[in-house]
Amino acid sequence: MGITAKEIRTLMHDLERAAAGPVIIDILTQLQIGVEPTEKLLRETKLGIAVNKLRTHSDKKISDLVKSIIKKWKDEVTAQKSRNAQVAKSASSVVSAPTTQTGLSTPSTAAPTTSQPPTANAKPASQKEYKLPGGGVRSVKTDKVTTDIYGDRVRNSCVEVTYNALAHDSTVMPELVLATAKEVERAVFMAEKGSTPTYRSKMRSLFLNLKDPKNPKLRLRVVSGEISAERLYKMTPQEMASEELKSEIKRLEQKNLFNAQGAKEERAVTDRFTCGKCKQKKVSYYQMQTRSADEPLTTFCTCENCGNRWKFS
Repeated sequence: MGITAKEIRTLMHDLERAAAGPVIIDILTQLQIGVEPTEKLLRETKLGIAVNKLRTHSDKKISDLVKSIIKKWKDEVTAQKSRNAQVAKSASSVVSAPTTQTGLSTPSTAAPTTSQPPTANAKPASQKEYKLPGGGVRSVKTDKVTTDIYGDRVRNSCVEVTYNALAHDSTVMPELVLATAKEVERAVFMAEKGSTPTYRSKMRSLFLNLKDPKNPKLRLRVVSGEISAERLYKMTPQEMASEELKSEIKRLEQKNLFNAQGAKEERAVTDRFTCGKCKQKKVSYYQMQTRSADEPLTTFCTCENCGNRWKFS
C-alpha cells in the first residue's frame, strides 16, 4: 500500500524545510518507494513540481535521484493512460443489442445485472473498527505490519515502538495507526535533525506517554488527528498527562504553595500607638509570648504609614 496524500503533503513540507543533504535524500527515497503515482494524485498534491525544483541541486546525488524519480513517475502515469485507453476502446467495441428493421433496439432476453449499492451503514476506512482475532494486546507482530521503511535501523525501531504504543488498546485499522506512527517519528526526526541522542530520548519519552494505560485519550487524540505529530513533539509531559494525573498535580501544587506560605500572624490596627518616626497614629500590632509564662506579652508594632517597626513589653 502506497503512502497517503496526507503523508505526501507532510513529506513535501519537510522537503521544503530540509537543508542537509542526507535529510533531503531520505525524504526523496521515501517518496520514490512509497508513492504510487497517478495523474490525479500528482495534480492534486503538486508533488512533481515540488520534487522537480531539486533537479538542479548542487549535490549530484540529489539531482540524479530527482531525475530518476521524475522519470519513474512519468513512465508509470503514461502506462496508466495507455491501459485506460485500451479499456475504453474495448468497452466501445462491445456489440450493442441487435436492432429490428424499424431501428429500435429489441429488448434483451438476458437477465439484467444488478449492482449492489453500498449499504447505509457502510463506513469509510478511517471509521472502520479493527479487533485482534482472539483478543490480546495489539502490536506490530500481531497486526502483521512491517516497519522496515528506512535504511536506518534506529528509525525503523522508533516507528515500531510508536505503533505498539498507539495500537495498544485501539480499534483503529492498522494502516491508519502505521501512518500516524510514521508521522510522529518523522516530526521528531526533522525537529532533532536526524537520529541523534536527543531524537532517541524524545522518542522514548513519547513512547512512555502514549503507552500509559491510564491515558487512552491521548492515543485516541493522536491517531484521530486532533493532536498533530508536530504539536505532540512540542507538548510537555504535563500537557500529555491524563486528566486524572493533571488534577493530582494541581492538587499537589496547591498544597505545596499553601505549605510554603506558612502561618501568618494576626494583626490589628489601632490609633493607641504613635510612630516614633513619622508621628502617625495608624499602627498595626500583634502580641506574642516571647519569655516565660509569668512575664507579660511582647507587642510588635508596625507603622502603616512609613513601615517603621518597634516592640515593647
